[in-house]
Amino acid sequence: MQNGIMKDWLDSSHLYGANISYVEDLYEAFLDDPESVPEDWVAVFNGLPRSLGEPDEVPLSPLKEYFKRLAKDSSRFSSPAQDPLSGSKQVKVLQLINAFRFRGHQHAQLDPLELWKQPRVPDLDPAFHQLESSDFEQSFNVGSYAIGRETMPLDELYHSLQKTYCGSIGAEYMHITDTEEKRWIQAHLESVEGHGTYSAEDKIRLLKSLTAAEGLEKYLGAKFPGAKRFSLEGGDSLIVMLKELIRASGLADIKEVVIGMAHRGRLNVLVNVLGKTSAELFDEFAGKHDGSWGTGDVKYHQGFSSDFATPGGNVHLSLAFNPSHLEIVNPVIMGSVRARQDRRGGNCLPVTIHGDSAIAGQGVVQETFNMSQTRGYSVGGTVRIVINNQIGFTTSNPRDSRSTQYCTDIAKMVQAPIFHVNGDDPQAVTFVTQVALDFRNTFNRDVVIELVCYRRHGHNEADEPNATQPLMYQKIKRHPTPRKVYADQLVQEHVINDEDVIALTNEYRDQLDKGECVVDEWRPMTGHYVNWQPYLNHSWDIEYDTRLELDKVKQLAQAMTVYPESHRLHPRVRKIYDDRKLMAKGDKPVDWGFAENLAYASLLDMGYGVRLTGQDSGRGTFFHRHAVLHNQDDGSTYFPLKNIRDGQGPLYLYDSVLSEAAVLAFEYGYSTAEPETLVLWEAQFGDFANGAQVVIDQFLSSGEQKWGRMCGLVLLLPHGYEGQGPEHSSARLERFLQLCAEQNMQVCVPSTPAQVYHMLRRQHIRKIRRPLVVMSPKSLLRHPLAISSLEELAGGHFYNVLDEIDEIVPEQVEQVVMCAGKVYFDLLEERRKTERNNVAIIRIEQLYPFPFDDITNLFNKYQHVKNFVWCQEEPQNQGAWYCNQHHFNAVIPQGAQLRYAGRDASASPAVGYMSLHLKQQRALVDDALTVK
Repeated sequence: MQNGIMKDWLDSSHLYGANISYVEDLYEAFLDDPESVPEDWVAVFNGLPRSLGEPDEVPLSPLKEYFKRLAKDSSRFSSPAQDPLSGSKQVKVLQLINAFRFRGHQHAQLDPLELWKQPRVPDLDPAFHQLESSDFEQSFNVGSYAIGRETMPLDELYHSLQKTYCGSIGAEYMHITDTEEKRWIQAHLESVEGHGTYSAEDKIRLLKSLTAAEGLEKYLGAKFPGAKRFSLEGGDSLIVMLKELIRASGLADIKEVVIGMAHRGRLNVLVNVLGKTSAELFDEFAGKHDGSWGTGDVKYHQGFSSDFATPGGNVHLSLAFNPSHLEIVNPVIMGSVRARQDRRGGNCLPVTIHGDSAIAGQGVVQETFNMSQTRGYSVGGTVRIVINNQIGFTTSNPRDSRSTQYCTDIAKMVQAPIFHVNGDDPQAVTFVTQVALDFRNTFNRDVVIELVCYRRHGHNEADEPNATQPLMYQKIKRHPTPRKVYADQLVQEHVINDEDVIALTNEYRDQLDKGECVVDEWRPMTGHYVNWQPYLNHSWDIEYDTRLELDKVKQLAQAMTVYPESHRLHPRVRKIYDDRKLMAKGDKPVDWGFAENLAYASLLDMGYGVRLTGQDSGRGTFFHRHAVLHNQDDGSTYFPLKNIRDGQGPLYLYDSVLSEAAVLAFEYGYSTAEPETLVLWEAQFGDFANGAQVVIDQFLSSGEQKWGRMCGLVLLLPHGYEGQGPEHSSARLERFLQLCAEQNMQVCVPSTPAQVYHMLRRQHIRKIRRPLVVMSPKSLLRHPLAISSLEELAGGHFYNVLDEIDEIVPEQVEQVVMCAGKVYFDLLEERRKTERNNVAIIRIEQLYPFPFDDITNLFNKYQHVKNFVWCQEEPQNQGAWYCNQHHFNAVIPQGAQLRYAGRDASASPAVGYMSLHLKQQRALVDDALTVK
């Protein structure tokens, strides 16, 4: 209710009487929960005086007493006394408006098949609010409803409410707590003129989109009968929605739109939105493959890029490649968009397309929603489209798919507005698409559109849906297609005639016959996108140089240890930075945290970007990184790495949400869109990567082979057996090694600060963009032997293999122990203590690609040795033994024997008792050093 109107209402004498009971009840509800009453009343109650008399009186004195005084004060009356009953009716009218805003969507005509049993919502009946037929002729104040109208006859108001909230659009937005956002949506929905006006040209454009959507599916069904295509039929208005969304995006100065979707309707989107030629699609159906890239993937997983002409200029479109794992592509899209926004300063829109069962059933959806407003992962809002075909997946029933009324209820966790729309009404689809985009652009928040439709065929074209959904498919068989429904409407409106409708169909089919691009708006891509050419077709042995002059290293080291004097650090952190200042001068050996930060500083100094995220990445899970300094006085933060020099590369360093799958997928997406930034994800413990196994299997390890998508993402996975139990010991090294083939990624186990420094620099300086999986340390972060010098950082490089460091005579060696990671230092200390100088210890720092040449050259001096050992901390069925023992056998001298030293095979990664852990560790170390 507008402030002036509410003031007049409060100034009226009808407040004193029967109506005061209603207002008092409303006021009591307000005191318990302000959100439980209409927002207009919240403003009134907040404006009441805190006391009726002297300042010392009890605040918020009784409402009835306040209204009594108002009623008795005739000087306050601004209008003649009114009939108390009339005032009561006014309240009821406002209640009716509020009821439609809250629950009108439950009576909306959303189902094209009319199979839904509409729930009876008593609140939407005027009689529920004691409004009678005689009241319909009366005019009432409508508050904030119908902008520009203060009063409306109840009859007109009621029909307007039904049209607004119970037609082809159902709007859910009253769960939003932000008043500005709610009022914005109301202003866009609550128009007596209806939901948009469309010219004849607009309507024909929509019909063309429906004709294309239907035409492609029918053509494919006839040309390739029985072939899987995951038809869009029934949800044809998706093509209308996407094309109108892109047109509106161009007018809103959005330069890029990145789309992620599963397989349903994907072929239609590729051809009818992005402009993939029908000839290329038909070749894929025919099984043609030119062998130009890797293993390839099925046609309904393929991505595509193009430019799309809009009245506001060309918009670049990208449809992401994705596997069948539902919804996992969503955070990938977000990461790709964030990279583009960081690169060009915004103007990039993410669009995700969901299935109704998947959005409700897949946990990564919740993770992605949760990320949407965080600092490290926000993309300014996503337009989320749900194709609700009312089945879900193969034979599902909604009652088996979710526990909520709507599949979109998950979006309420971030207070996203939700627009449900009937898929047989393309004009309503167009209207909500524009409103959704405008909301996203205005408030930089997610918005959801649920396209309620149906699936004309089975889950795939070989499926028989009548077996499990007989009643629905009897109805579908009789139901006209969305194109037919809309074409008949336009013929009836005299917008187009039957002959022209047929001509549109024939024209589209002719384009398909010719193998042409059928999207009039398609344009060839312009050159303002990332150039991946320098990173193509390189093998691991290409030349690179990670060396720096020692003076330069000291300069960078000094720069990254400086922070403002006013920035008071925690004593432990101050001690770390005091030590780092000594390391920068060369007065103290370099530790792990210093070397890692220096690697980032050196890349930033070269103008590259660095993005590092993880659950404790700013500080470091094990209190070692401290790239973010927290002021103990005011909580402010300072980033030394952001202050290396003027004009340096950008640093993006964020502590992540408590998620693995969505966060890792986000970083994968970022890395595939930005080769000039070193992107790293750090697990809190290495085995936490288990929660992101789909991302590792389907994207990281195989994305290049399947789709040609290169990615330089670094995974830092803390790994090492320190007696912390099954869940905090192993990063599951064996799983990554099992995924290694065709030079697809690197798996490294660096053991010194210099090694991690050069490894990170190599990853970005070398013109290769493939994933790097790092078994990173825990106890080695502060191990007295895991140290390096500034000279090793300046003049060295990453060594795939590290030779024996003690003064052992090669000719006297009787046994060579190969190992990787932390166990090396256990072996080294035990050998020194027991003086077993006939045993050499070799560290393999890169387990894949396996460094055959490096090890073979190193073993030249051990050709006489017959006993070789692979020692590992992990159980025998885990770690590197099973995946790499054929490599170990290939590099040892001919005639030599290789044996295993480590824990016995185990179902669990590690034991849970420190005493047992220490016993096992002593045994495996002793076994490895004993010549047998």
